[in-house]
Amino acid sequence: MFPGLMFRPGQAGLPSKGQRRFAAGSFGGYRHASKVYGRIGTLEVRLARKKSEIRRAQRLRYKVFYEEMSATPNALAILSRRDEDAYDPVFDHLLVVDRSDQGKGGWRRSKIVGTYRALRQEVADLYDGFYTQGEYDIAPLIEAKSPDCSFMELGRSCVLKPYRNRRTIELLWQGIWSYAREHGIDVMLGCASFAGTDPSAHAQALSFLHHTALAPQEWRVRAHEHLHVDMNMMPAEAINRRSALKALPPLIKGYLRVGAYIGDGAVIDHQFGTTDVLIILPVEAIRSRYLDHFGARDEFGPSLAPEFAPIN
Repeated sequence: MFPGLMFRPGQAGLPSKGQRRFAAGSFGGYRHASKVYGRIGTLEVRLARKKSEIRRAQRLRYKVFYEEMSATPNALAILSRRDEDAYDPVFDHLLVVDRSDQGKGGWRRSKIVGTYRALRQEVADLYDGFYTQGEYDIAPLIEAKSPDCSFMELGRSCVLKPYRNRRTIELLWQGIWSYAREHGIDVMLGCASFAGTDPSAHAQALSFLHHTALAPQEWRVRAHEHLHVDMNMMPAEAINRRSALKALPPLIKGYLRVGAYIGDGAVIDHQFGTTDVLIILPVEAIRSRYLDHFGARDEFGPSLAPEFAPIN
């Protein structure tokens, strides 16, 4: 039905209101107007402006996910040295760019050192739904909250190792929040990961999430039954809170601190070698002390960055 698409296991049930098609690696006439969301020193955060920049972001993702982490590349990824999928053409791609080499020794391209991709609901509806639907049954939540809530999916976050510091993370999140405000987003969602495909290795942290951060019923989303891994591996009284918090990946910990909820059940992603959990972040749930920093586009305060420690 959709030539060129390579869905993840269980993705056959993607909600789709539109009939438009696209193929992996095909960006058509992709070009964004120049839009910079923030700058710190030589770094700036902005949207990718053309398909060549998306390819460079894909090379960064390959370096982090496949060379540094434990993702398993297919033949195309090995040949291209890029992490790409059929959804890249319809996502917007936020980039953190280092412009320090520009003007040195003649013309040089700025370096892409961080990236995040975002898919707005109105765009997802025109194509094949949200990527996250491959792991979690998000369609009932979206239907229940429509038309009052506008959803946005986030994913494929990574930062080049030498740049995993405070200012890079600040910029990446300034870009996300400015983009969400610009498009009137009410809910952000997406998967975040633990390293490895053995959920029992993360029993305490997963159980902690289940007992303390499980989404309330009106926001609850469950992993597809054939993928569902029960996160309730330990009773609440047996969990050492300090140890559990320490074991949480920094990105998940950061999401929790701003008020995010966790979906019901974990999912093993064999391609990327991870154990995934669903993050659901209604804008109305973001704690007021962080709104002071998220605020307007140029008001992103420095004290937020430690909450979002280096992204994998």
